[in-house]
Amino acid sequence: MTPHLISIYALVAMFVVATIWPINMGVLAFVGAFLVGTLMAGQTSKEIIAGFPGGLFLTLVGITWLFALAQNNGTIDWLVRMAVRAVKGRIAAIPWIMFGISAMLTAVGAVSPGAVAIVAPIALGFAFRYHISPMLMGMMVVHGAQAGGFSPISIYGGITNGVVAKAGLPLNEMATFAASFFVNAGVALILFMVLGGRKLMAMRSDGPVTVNVPHIEIARPATGPQIFGDSEAEALSRRIGAEGGGSSNKLVAEVEEGNEPEGTLYQIFTLGGLVALAVLVLAFNLDIGFVALTIGLALALWAPTMQKRAMAQVAWPEIMLITGVSTYVAVLEHMGTIDFVGDSVAGMASPLLAALVLFFVGAVVSAFASSTAVLGSLIPLAVPFLQAGTGVSAIGFIAGMAVASTIVDVSPFSTNGALVLANATGVDKQAFFRKLLGYGALVTVVAPVVLWLIFVVLPG
Repeated sequence: MTPHLISIYALVAMFVVATIWPINMGVLAFVGAFLVGTLMAGQTSKEIIAGFPGGLFLTLVGITWLFALAQNNGTIDWLVRMAVRAVKGRIAAIPWIMFGISAMLTAVGAVSPGAVAIVAPIALGFAFRYHISPMLMGMMVVHGAQAGGFSPISIYGGITNGVVAKAGLPLNEMATFAASFFVNAGVALILFMVLGGRKLMAMRSDGPVTVNVPHIEIARPATGPQIFGDSEAEALSRRIGAEGGGSSNKLVAEVEEGNEPEGTLYQIFTLGGLVALAVLVLAFNLDIGFVALTIGLALALWAPTMQKRAMAQVAWPEIMLITGVSTYVAVLEHMGTIDFVGDSVAGMASPLLAALVLFFVGAVVSAFASSTAVLGSLIPLAVPFLQAGTGVSAIGFIAGMAVASTIVDVSPFSTNGALVLANATGVDKQAFFRKLLGYGALVTVVAPVVLWLIFVVLPG
C-alpha cells in the first residue's frame, strides 16, 4: 500500500472514529499529522508545526470570543426581541423571522450549531404556541443558519476563502455567500409553502405576539461526538451569573422576572462593535481576527467582571477540530497526497462526472460528520482537479461544493438536526426523528445533483 493511500485511509478513519465516539477529530488529526508526517513523509516536528494555520486560529478565537461577549451582555437577546416584536400578530412572518435571525448570527461569526442552539428553543416554542409545523420551524432555523454561513466574516467563509486563496484559485467571496444564501432561502420557501405556510398567511393572532427569550449560555459542558464542536448552547445558568458578580446576578434576576433591560448603553456599544467589525473587515480589508479581538477587548474592559467567563466560552472544540484538520492537510500537501488525489479525479473520463462525485462525497460525509472538517479537507483535495484545465469553473465549483457540504446539516445525525429534534415540543419524538431522517436523506441525495447542475453544468 502506498503512503498516499495510507494517509487517505487515515483521514477516513478519523471521520469514522470521531463520529462513533466522543473524541474530538482535531486531536485525532494532530496525532495523525505527527505519525503520518514523521513515519511517511519524513518531516520533523518543527516542519509539521509549521503547517499549523495561525491566521485561521486567530480568526476563530477572535470572532467566537466577541460573539460570546455579545451574548453574555444581552445584545443578542435584545436583537431577537426587536425582531419578534416586528411581527405584530402576523403568524406567517414568525418562521421567516427565525430564518433571518439564524442567518444574521452565522453571518457575523457564530458557528452554525451555536446559532441553532440559540434560536431553535425559541422557534420551536413559537411552533407549539401558535400551532405551526415544528418541522417547518426547525428547518427554517437550520437553513437560516446555513444561509448566512458563508459571509466573508463568518467561520465557514473564513475557512473556504482561506483554502481557495492559499491555492491561488480565483476567489469570489460574495459569490459563495450569495450561493449559500439564495439556495437555502429557496429551499426554505419551498418548505414554507409545503408545510402549511399558505394556511399561516391567512392567520393572525388575537393580540400581540409575546416571547420570553432566555439569556444565552455558550459554555455548557460539551456532550456527544466532539467532531461537532458542541461548546455552544442556549441559556445562561444561575451559576454562571453568580460567578460573574453583581451585574450578572441582577441581569439573571431580571430575566427570570421578565423585565430585563433592553437597549442599554452597553448593548448599543456592543451592536456598534459588531457593525464596526463588518465595516473594517469588508471595506478596509483589515484582519478579522485582530479586529474582533480589539473590539472584544474594549467590551471586556467596559465590564470585566460580567465578561470574565467569555474566553472560556470560546468554541475551543470547534477550533481544535478545524486547526487539527488543517494541519493534517498541510502534511498531505507536503507528501504530495493532495496532488495525487486531485490528479486521480482530474483523470476521470468526464470532468463533469468528477465534479459530481466530489459534490456527493462532501454531502454524504457532512451529513454524518462535521461540515467544517469536510470544508477543510475536501476543498484542498479538489484544488489539483480545478487547476488541471478541466474546463470546470473554480468559482462555481467552490460555491457548489460549499453549499453541498453544509445544506445537509438538516440530518438528525448532525448537530443542527439533533438540536431541532431535542427542542421539539408537543410531538412524538420517534415520529419526528423519522421525518428529519427522511428529509435529511432527500437533501443528501437531491442537493448535490441540483447544485452540480446549477454551479457546474449550466455555467459551462
